[in-house]
Amino acid sequence: MPPIERRTLLKLMAGSLVGGASWAALPPALAATGRGGTLADARLEDGVLSIAFDRHLHTRIASGGKRLTPYQDSERLLLADGGAEAFAFTATQQLPLDDLRHGPGRQLLVSGRSARGIEKQVAVSLFDRHPGMAILQVRYRNQGATAVEVAGWRSAAHELADTPGGFWSYSGATHTDRRDWVQPLDGGFAQRNSLGMDSSDYGGGTPVANIWRRDAGLAVGHVEPVVRLLDMPVRRTDGGASIAIESRVPVVLSPGQTLVTDRVLLSVHDGDYFAPLTLYREFMRAEGIVAPLAPESAFAPIWCAWGYERDFNVEQILATLPKARELGFEWAVLDDGWQTNEGDWHIDRHKFPRGDEDMRAFTRAVRAQGMRPRLWLAPLAADPGSDVLHEHVDMLLLDEYGAFQTVTWWNALTQCPAYQPTIDFYVALVKKAIGDWGFEGLKLDGQHLNAVAPCHNPAHDHAHPNESFEKLADFWSAIHKAAREANPEAVVELCPCGTAFAFHNLPATDQFPSSDPLSSWQVRSKGKSMKALIGERSSYAGDHVELSDGGADFASSVGIGAVISSKFTWPRDTQTPTAPLPPGGYVLTPEKEALWRKWVGLYRQHMLPKGDYLGSLYDIGFDTPEAHAIARDGSMYYAFYANTWKGRVELRGLGRGRHRVRDLFNDTELGTVDADDSTLDVAFSDFLLLQATPVDAAA
Repeated sequence: MPPIERRTLLKLMAGSLVGGASWAALPPALAATGRGGTLADARLEDGVLSIAFDRHLHTRIASGGKRLTPYQDSERLLLADGGAEAFAFTATQQLPLDDLRHGPGRQLLVSGRSARGIEKQVAVSLFDRHPGMAILQVRYRNQGATAVEVAGWRSAAHELADTPGGFWSYSGATHTDRRDWVQPLDGGFAQRNSLGMDSSDYGGGTPVANIWRRDAGLAVGHVEPVVRLLDMPVRRTDGGASIAIESRVPVVLSPGQTLVTDRVLLSVHDGDYFAPLTLYREFMRAEGIVAPLAPESAFAPIWCAWGYERDFNVEQILATLPKARELGFEWAVLDDGWQTNEGDWHIDRHKFPRGDEDMRAFTRAVRAQGMRPRLWLAPLAADPGSDVLHEHVDMLLLDEYGAFQTVTWWNALTQCPAYQPTIDFYVALVKKAIGDWGFEGLKLDGQHLNAVAPCHNPAHDHAHPNESFEKLADFWSAIHKAAREANPEAVVELCPCGTAFAFHNLPATDQFPSSDPLSSWQVRSKGKSMKALIGERSSYAGDHVELSDGGADFASSVGIGAVISSKFTWPRDTQTPTAPLPPGGYVLTPEKEALWRKWVGLYRQHMLPKGDYLGSLYDIGFDTPEAHAIARDGSMYYAFYANTWKGRVELRGLGRGRHRVRDLFNDTELGTVDADDSTLDVAFSDFLLLQATPVDAAA
């Protein structure tokens, strides 16, 4: 057989379809003919990953010759009555692939049939450039005489057996409680990890979940170019930990109809979740989802006026700019409160009496201080009482009962991102903010930015209700395009407060912050995640340092290569806080000023966000102390974190020869190491930041 070209395959196996296509209409290589190949041939491997089928079409996973699972019911039709459909092997075939986007590879087709006539065909594809990752897709066809009620489907479902040390997990799904993306799997751990809406304004995320133990891990996800409403359940079991990807969309599979699942990834790996996320990013890059090249200014330190909150006055901000610039901050963010409301986005004349003219004067004043102005916006939110709700009520997203979707933080209503008048409204606003007012960047904010519910507004004439969330990424791309058309160097920051990162929004994202972190652990673990998902020269920001542990943990941002940010006030705190200020407030005291100045200086001197974050060198779950490594300009940088530590640390990834090690924060020499003996005895509290430089280069 000649190689199957990818486009042909996708036309035949488009995601989650139910239809009446005849097997006879398919190329012979894809037909479940009931003959061809033996069970011994039902195996595919690439040197890293091996998948073998048994006579029930259950699969067994191995890696590097080591079996990770027994045969398990990994691809399953979920029946409405809770039962399981049993299949018996009928045929298998292996085919070469010549994929326009992913290069050469091989595909295994395994077919079976159930007693009542449902045919099952599993397609497993391995690509040479993505070792260790398989792409799975399953076709179920009802060849029986009666309709079958289906509750959904499950793929890549496997359980890893327990080993000493237990398990860790990564979840790309959003949870309303803003829990950690990276967690240990304690007893009783169970997360549904839905990519749908967790509440009215929290949802979406990166469609990958991962479990790993000390010696091996499994990752699953979907690789469709548009978002899908799938679940990625992770559970601690009596014997270990399980993972899968599921669709819970019910259908009736009538005689002659076919259900085709979405394309699903299954990856095996060593170490933590960084490697499979990197594989996912590279696969999706070939699918066309690529981060834009971030402008140079996306790596500049950020000062944000949010310390003054909504009731700021312009004089407070302008008076703080000289101090911010003196400390080395380069961005000045005009945050929430410049507008009359969310929705109309009219300038508040109490703060900017001359409207547009005063806003232009504000951006000129920022530039006069040698800084760059950035404007806060919360697109797709419209407040009750705003004119837009009366003049453009048609823009609202409505559920099947005609009810609104709410944005809880602002008590606002959600507008539909897949409705062209909504897009046009915000494109015009962005062009005005950047092209007319003179802002050089946008901070797009709100937990509702990640995902929206299906839209049933009849005014929108959607092809189907799911267009609203499927086309959300297109909305952000229109915003990004408008910003870059107004200013080719504009920076678009996407900050979906406390939610996971919606990967399909990547092409519209120049900078992603840790997004209201609840701890320094979240700053660091989200940072590792984003370094994998964005790739080289990723502009990940640690968000306001005031949100970190103790309100001053710059080390967690600097050490992992995150852009630093602060919302300090000066010379005093706001007098009208909406909530009690933390102990000491946000005012820049002399002690804080000395510390802020030191950290900004270290950040600007070494510029680690421009380095190569080597996320596979350390396991964030099992290595103690927690460690991160970055290569930049011939040096290796290491960041270690622990409440207290006294003992040895290992500097992994060093090149040949001897390296001089320096404690950057304390500005002290710690001696030399080499690749054959790369350990040091150290003692520290909270953090240790090291630079290892080849001795010849240091001399």
